[in-house]
Amino acid sequence: MDIDKLFKVPRLPASSKRKMPDNPTPEMLKKMRLDTPSNGDSEDSAMDVDMPESSSAPRQQSRRATVEDGEDKTIDTSFAPGGDADYFVEEDEEGRFYGGGLTSEQKQILSIFESAEGEGTTEDPEGISITSIRRTLLKFERAVNKNQDQRSKYPDDPSKFIDSEADLDSALKSLLSLAQSPVLAYPELVRSGSVSLLIGLLSHENADIVIDVVDVIHELTDEDVGNELEDEEEHEEAQAALKTLIEALLENSILELLVDNLSRLNETEESDRQGVFHILGIRVFENMLGFNPDLSLILVSKTKMMNWLLNRVQSKTHDENRGYSAELLSILLQNNSVIRQDFSKKDGVEIALNVLSQFRRRDPVDADEAEFMENLFDALCSALAEPEVKSFFLASEGVDLMLLMMREKLQSKSRAIKTLDYAMSGVAGTIICASFVEVLGLKTLFAAFMGKGSRKSKSNTPPTTSEDTSHILGIISSLFSNIPSDSPDRIRLLTKFVENNYEKADKLLEVRENAHNRLKVVDTEIEAEKKETLADGGETESEDEDLFYLRRLEGGLFTLQTVDYIIAWVVMEDDGIRGHITQMLERKNQSLKDIISTLQIYRDNLDADTQSNGSATDHAPEGGALSQKEILRHLIDFLHGCS
Repeated sequence: MDIDKLFKVPRLPASSKRKMPDNPTPEMLKKMRLDTPSNGDSEDSAMDVDMPESSSAPRQQSRRATVEDGEDKTIDTSFAPGGDADYFVEEDEEGRFYGGGLTSEQKQILSIFESAEGEGTTEDPEGISITSIRRTLLKFERAVNKNQDQRSKYPDDPSKFIDSEADLDSALKSLLSLAQSPVLAYPELVRSGSVSLLIGLLSHENADIVIDVVDVIHELTDEDVGNELEDEEEHEEAQAALKTLIEALLENSILELLVDNLSRLNETEESDRQGVFHILGIRVFENMLGFNPDLSLILVSKTKMMNWLLNRVQSKTHDENRGYSAELLSILLQNNSVIRQDFSKKDGVEIALNVLSQFRRRDPVDADEAEFMENLFDALCSALAEPEVKSFFLASEGVDLMLLMMREKLQSKSRAIKTLDYAMSGVAGTIICASFVEVLGLKTLFAAFMGKGSRKSKSNTPPTTSEDTSHILGIISSLFSNIPSDSPDRIRLLTKFVENNYEKADKLLEVRENAHNRLKVVDTEIEAEKKETLADGGETESEDEDLFYLRRLEGGLFTLQTVDYIIAWVVMEDDGIRGHITQMLERKNQSLKDIISTLQIYRDNLDADTQSNGSATDHAPEGGALSQKEILRHLIDFLHGCS
């Protein structure tokens, strides 16, 4: 059965009027309405449409219905779906109607909210003027004063000052735009006294306001401020303005207040945790330390920053703030002896070792935790440059922990080798070298040097990298420099190079050859650059020679010097090793003279009486120990006698 036929409208008799189709579409209706001529003076203007006859009425009494065409503004929209105000207005290119889904009242409310939000938007940087800056600062000052006044009047009734707190929040956000014009804004910010108001808000009762202040300070002190300026003179002016602002912030004790807020915020709350992230997250502190590295000493000496960082890295669960704490700790310990000593006095060495001990039997779970581990190792290595720290390292059983990590052969293995290299270097590392041999560290060390894997898990053993090899050579070099001659420990060390038919001595020569080949490539490049400079009529200056020497060190000379230093020691102390190494060198058309040449370059580039840890002194090391330069002189003299 065709249901459509039952409801089909019967045909109308022929007429001169336009007929409506059986199934009119909205497009047809619209076209018929638009095509009808309108008469503004006549209210009877209409579009007549023939309607079907009623089957129950005589043909003569059939009535003809008409649809009047009124003006658009008089269209009745009461039947629009949902009262959509745009139902009769919006349409696409094909004439389909969609509407906006909002009533007229709803559209009006939305318009009010959009205009209110637009009041606090950032101005175009090109439109920022000294007048608008002063207006922004005045608005901020009034908001601060009003909030302080209402909080003092109604301290126990938040409903009385909640509105002023919202205005203060808005005023703080408006200060973010000042970073777009530092040359104009920063001097005015300092001159107006707004800096002291801003810093004072770091003690505000509302933690959300404190977080807003931290965001503003970060934005204003960002290291990229002024970098978008193409003109060099304008860029210098922007940097000068930034310097003025940072000095004003420091005068108002910003570092102390920021550190106080670290202890005040409760990281179990999400908003407070974000506040710590904004302060710590290598943003505010890093910006200021990057601008003036000397501020690190002020940060540690005048605040409780070191205590907070050491407590934070001991957290049982890992998160971003814990990772940033380790990173900031490594930055602070890089170049300042006073900070390193303060680190050791506050049990920093023992804390770092306790935290790192968790990676003895497991690898970091992700990249963030791996970075945390590396930063903590770097902080420990930086601190070990101080002799006092090495004593704490030994007392905290740091040597034992590093050897256990080397034996487990996890990701911490490479970091442990590096840490031992730093700990055993220099005259102050003598006691650590003795302890290293005593706890059977030679077996573990030379197993790593030879690249031998663990019997338990050979498949999981990571290969020995060039960095690991460099640090292993550094450890062996320190052992020869610090272990007394004719002592049992010294004999045990030399025995390692004799056993298994001099396999360790052969490994030394293999490493030497690889370093020598890498160095030849760098030397060829340097010679080509020198010839090009001479061809252009230029000269090689002393600064250029220094840069060339640094390139040679990175290109293999450093490894070559360390290897030849070790070879000179074993050749001097054992006749059997001397004969074996001389024979192996002759097979490659080399001799001990090549080793002498390397050691002479090493000696000539040492500053003053440099110790084996690389620190220069104006006098001989304490305890009658020889300086590194004196040791090299004796080794060179001995090799001259053998060649």
